[in-house]
Amino acid sequence: MIREDVTGKAGLRLDAPALNAFLARAFPEGDPERMPKVTSVGAGVAVMAMPTDAGHLRPGGVISGPTQMSLADSAAYMVILAHIGEVAMAVTTSLTIHFLRPCKPGTLIAEARLLKLGRRIATVDVLLYTEGPDRPAAKATVAYAIPDGANG
Repeated sequence: MIREDVTGKAGLRLDAPALNAFLARAFPEGDPERMPKVTSVGAGVAVMAMPTDAGHLRPGGVISGPTQMSLADSAAYMVILAHIGEVAMAVTTSLTIHFLRPCKPGTLIAEARLLKLGRRIATVDVLLYTEGPDRPAAKATVAYAIPDGANG
């Protein structure tokens, strides 16, 4: 259950443009055309989209597992920061992913939902797809450590 103080719009500290600006500042070496973008943010949810190309594919012509894991991790980070603000040192403590079907080439979408936002640990559920949410390619659970004092 998400804490009551982050379930409404008033609980959001960063919107999609602010999160994308943070990503650009935090990763200045990244190619802006290939970087994932936050497309929407709401109470307990963030959606990211990432264009994919031949460099993201594995043999067999499907989007690679590492590409999917990277976007799952990024989407979890974004939904957490949307609620706690710019805390660059919030870090991944675990990421478990289940690959459900081959991920066809296309724009990779990650829907991240906060399961729990505590003072020190946040847990996020992420659904990944290219063919639509009714045909998920993978589902991940991501935990983040939140630095002392960042979410109190």
